[in-house]
Amino acid sequence: MTIYLNALGMICPLGHTHTEIRARLFAGDSGVHPHSGRTNQDGQPLALGAVTLVDAELPDDTHLPLRERSRNNRLALAALEQIRAEAEAAIARFGAHRIGIVLGTSTSGIGEGEQAFRNRQTDGAFPPGYHYGQQELGSPAAALAATLGITGPAHVHSSACSSSGKAMASAARLINMGLCDTVICGGVDTLCDFTVAGFSSLESVSTVRCNPLSANRCGINIGEGVALFLMSREPATVILAGWGESSDAYHISAPDPDGHGAALAIRQALSRAGMQAQQIDYINLHGTATLQNDAMESKVIHDMFGASVAVSSTKPFTGHTLGAASAIEAGLCWLAMQDDNRDGLLPPHLWDGFSDPSLPRLDIAGVGRALGHPPRAVLSNSFAFGGSNVALVFTREGN
Repeated sequence: MTIYLNALGMICPLGHTHTEIRARLFAGDSGVHPHSGRTNQDGQPLALGAVTLVDAELPDDTHLPLRERSRNNRLALAALEQIRAEAEAAIARFGAHRIGIVLGTSTSGIGEGEQAFRNRQTDGAFPPGYHYGQQELGSPAAALAATLGITGPAHVHSSACSSSGKAMASAARLINMGLCDTVICGGVDTLCDFTVAGFSSLESVSTVRCNPLSANRCGINIGEGVALFLMSREPATVILAGWGESSDAYHISAPDPDGHGAALAIRQALSRAGMQAQQIDYINLHGTATLQNDAMESKVIHDMFGASVAVSSTKPFTGHTLGAASAIEAGLCWLAMQDDNRDGLLPPHLWDGFSDPSLPRLDIAGVGRALGHPPRAVLSNSFAFGGSNVALVFTREGN
């Protein structure tokens, strides 16, 4: 049965509306910018591009129990407002018990926990506005379910950078199994010191805008954001045609350099979509700008697709939004596949243009690259710590 992505609510460093996000994306206008006030684990300021915050005004969360109140959940509520009319129409049509929520996150309310422990250290007690449940990973799904009065399945995936892609695959399975008629799915992650310290300790945070595929690449930018889809069998422009999931079982933080698990996820996604590699118009790379990820992914893409399909990494626009990355990058693909992108502009690859001679050649899409029609078939990859891989294939209805 066909699974459609009917609506999208998204907030990321590129903006708060579809119009703003798409305009900046196609113009090559990065959302990665300096942010003062954040430091690494040694107390040193993080420079340009190290962290990337959204600046949206977030809604009130006092309608929620204390355990579900956090900046992370407020960001999710802000995206929900963009698709709330469609969500409430689905509830009215199918019933609250037939609507599911499946999200991905890696931080949940850890930021609130960090502040609470600072208070405890200085004041000897946790502050009155803190509840340990704020940092439970299931909190974002619980907050959305409580806000909408949904009683269907509601849960969260947390598998680092593949979290929200796996959430979208799980949402599709709920529909295919007949457990839900509509699922709100995607991911949300907000910046916290735990994340910054963790990646800094691995020496994988770049102090300038990240530079995927470049000979000069030196690590990621940490970002934050949210993307929520309304998924159903109701016809829409974009179809979730295929998904694939695999595990490397290779290393806790490094990918399998031969990319066996990544290739398996891509093959599964293409097979589920009933497509061949040559039918893909564009590939959204995981493209973290770390040495090992880019080397592995370049090898896999070249082995499977050659240099005949346009590719780019959108992380220089948004930073790496961790558990929300798959959904945000799916959202950028969704925007590119809409009818109003008549020229078929592709999400461009921002980098310094210095190719790494050790990487196989790929067809890297620059600013202004266009197909002449909206992309008909798109592949988006996410490869996470622990070797958790997910690949998603999106197609346009009628193509």
